[in-house]
Amino acid sequence: MEESLPKPVPPRVGLIYDDRMCQHTDPDNDYHPETPNRIKVIWRKLHSAGILQRCVVMKAKEAEDKHIALVHKKKHIDLIRNVSSPEFDSRRSKIASKFNSIYLNEGSSKSAYLAAGAVIEVSEKVAKGELDSAVAIVRPPGHHAEPNEAMGFCLFNNVAIAASYLLNERPELGIRKILIVDWDVHHGNGTQKMFYDDPRVLFFSVHRHENGSFYPSGDDGSYTMIGEGLGSGYNINVPWEHARCGDADYFAVWEHVLVPVAKAFNPDMIIISGGFDAAIGDPLGGCCITPYGYAVMLEKLMEFAQGRVMMALEGGYNLDSLAKSVLACVKTLLKDKYVVASSGAYPFESTWRVIQAVRKKLSPFWPTLGGELPKKFFVTAKKAPAVPELISSSDSDAENDELAYTGSEAECSINSIEVVEDVIASLSTLTVDENNHSKDQIASSSASWRSNLSKVDIWYASFGSNMWIRRFLCYIEGGQVEGMQAPSPGSVDKNPPKKILWKIVPHRFFLGRSQTRTWGVGSVAFLHPESDVSSKSYTCLFKITLEQFNDVLVQENRLRPVEAINPLFDLSDLVSITKTKSLNLDALKGWYSNVVCLGTEGGHPILTMTCSNSDIELFKSGNLPMNAPSKEYRDTLVKGLVEGKQLSEEEAVAYINDGFTRPL
Repeated sequence: MEESLPKPVPPRVGLIYDDRMCQHTDPDNDYHPETPNRIKVIWRKLHSAGILQRCVVMKAKEAEDKHIALVHKKKHIDLIRNVSSPEFDSRRSKIASKFNSIYLNEGSSKSAYLAAGAVIEVSEKVAKGELDSAVAIVRPPGHHAEPNEAMGFCLFNNVAIAASYLLNERPELGIRKILIVDWDVHHGNGTQKMFYDDPRVLFFSVHRHENGSFYPSGDDGSYTMIGEGLGSGYNINVPWEHARCGDADYFAVWEHVLVPVAKAFNPDMIIISGGFDAAIGDPLGGCCITPYGYAVMLEKLMEFAQGRVMMALEGGYNLDSLAKSVLACVKTLLKDKYVVASSGAYPFESTWRVIQAVRKKLSPFWPTLGGELPKKFFVTAKKAPAVPELISSSDSDAENDELAYTGSEAECSINSIEVVEDVIASLSTLTVDENNHSKDQIASSSASWRSNLSKVDIWYASFGSNMWIRRFLCYIEGGQVEGMQAPSPGSVDKNPPKKILWKIVPHRFFLGRSQTRTWGVGSVAFLHPESDVSSKSYTCLFKITLEQFNDVLVQENRLRPVEAINPLFDLSDLVSITKTKSLNLDALKGWYSNVVCLGTEGGHPILTMTCSNSDIELFKSGNLPMNAPSKEYRDTLVKGLVEGKQLSEEEAVAYINDGFTRPL
């Protein structure tokens, strides 16, 4: 009788999560992208997939100041420790405003200490061998935080603290070399600075850079930043020239930069700054990695350091993509398999240029990177498609009412989702069972709804800055006008409005909120969603297609990208709204997610977008401020009313002043 083989021992994968990290919220913006829902949705996804019972689940413990002090200055630690205490209540917002893309509230201190402590704890358990690998589902994120400065949603640099703790406080664990892989779409500037001269840490970051125009901006993310002193050659940046990079591009970088260097470096442990804002559909990232892509990249890293991998959450702001991507990574650590079919997408031509530049710069330190890439890769490379110019969206960009429009999934999927056989043959051992749409399916679906909705005309009624025609055309043609602090990307269909007219409607015009990304400090316009015969508001009507209206919806809200497979507002919504008069779109969580029908004109419905009824109650109670607009925004409103021959300049100013001085 044959002796049966022993069953393989399932990997011990740790998961650390703590609801108390949800106490950190933006006190001024309910729709800030770095929201508690980011970690909640991940936890729910793992629970519903039956993952939790297969892992070692832990609660977080707060980090100690002495461990945080391994990478942060005392002044910064003191601030984060105390900023949530009552004595800071009156000046907390002012302190936050001095930093780049930071908010603070009564729960920020606790959350920051828990996030850092959680990453330390699971890193230590992996280093000890108590766990084979681990995932820290934490917030606030950390990789932008510098030694003496919070920035980019980050308060403490969680990953850097944990790495320094293992190297300096626990040498007996035998972790002498750590590879930190940062695949967040933004450069890990803080982590880079903390280990720039330390050869014990090989820091690798792949990110959108665009010649330093993409957040966090500047030259720190350039491929020329290779470390200094003893750390020369131990800092590797792979800076993308544009958005829309996907699986194929990342696989190429793994195969031709990261994997050869990792073999030579031979780390004792790998720590991943796991940002998922390069995932397909992310409103800040504009890139197109699928859950499968993350799984493949992670699986390849598991071949090093005896599989000792700890991943800490960084960015990721499309909740659906975020949850699916983290699930794919945890399944990979559990050694589940995924299924995907190959359709032969290829990296961008610019990807090969970047890879060659990185290899040439680093080859004196890593001889394995010497030599030219095979010419066949350039033959099969794709050029970046000609699509509307993308805003260089950043962590900073999303603080207020608008997030960067990143184009459709169809545009992204030109260069993502599937395997490039010549480049990543050794990476393609996983299969994906996620319900991912293929490139052809996405492109076909997108083309279908756009074609259908392009045949339907509606009137878009503007009551705010879009009353000035030049401003509205930014949403169609792309660009910006004076006073705007960032450009609009425009619509896919750039044909101008077919007709323009003015109409007075029985709805209350008012100005609320305190700051916007597009116009700076000051309020923006809203229209009360319910009619009131005693109110009269001026609206400029633009006759556009329903396809263009969908693109305007995205740009006005900028909290979710266009979903290429389905429109945000389709023909069934149009039929419904003519009866219900308003429709709050679940896919949008921005300030203008409530579509309202103001009637018809020439047989076509008049649609506008404004705040929800629940926001109206918040404005009435004072929980949301009615406020004066910035000079730039006010001037744009005046131009619209005056050039539209509705009011004189004096009358327009009085109309605007009434919008924020008279209570709702």
